[in-house]
Amino acid sequence: MSCLGVHFALTADEVSQLRSFESDDERLAHLQEVIEEDYLSEENPLAVESDKAWDAMHRVLSDGKLTWDGGSFPLNHAVLAGDLLYFGSDYIMSLKTPEQVKAIAEALPTVSFGDFRSRYFSIDAEDYGFSLTDDDLSYTWEWFQGVREFYTAASNSQRYVLFTADQ
Repeated sequence: MSCLGVHFALTADEVSQLRSFESDDERLAHLQEVIEEDYLSEENPLAVESDKAWDAMHRVLSDGKLTWDGGSFPLNHAVLAGDLLYFGSDYIMSLKTPEQVKAIAEALPTVSFGDFRSRYFSIDAEDYGFSLTDDDLSYTWEWFQGVREFYTAASNSQRYVLFTADQ
């Protein structure tokens, strides 16, 4: 798998449908066959990809580790933290409520490049599994810009946010 991250801004009805499935397999099939098709088939401000940068992005916005509960709200909820909707090891689905989305949208613009850079270079490279480089920092910062804009759009639309990544 490629470990690519995507954020989707979902309506309450879409979240209700996603929660209605009894198994992870049904939920994943719905994500891939309905949500991804609806949101990623053309440019849509209510979906944003973060490529593989989501990993470093989460570490920067939390406590430097790739955990569900590290760091502090609201920044740690921008990527991983939230209500887990999938429990298999092959996929991540983490849901944020509209109230959480609003708080995240308000917090993300306060993260300056200097702060982001400092947090990035504080990550344990061995735990991250990659070298901490200026190129990787720039790559992560660039994807972060899209995620920041996305959260503003999701908040303005009073939507839930579902973060997904294949493993």
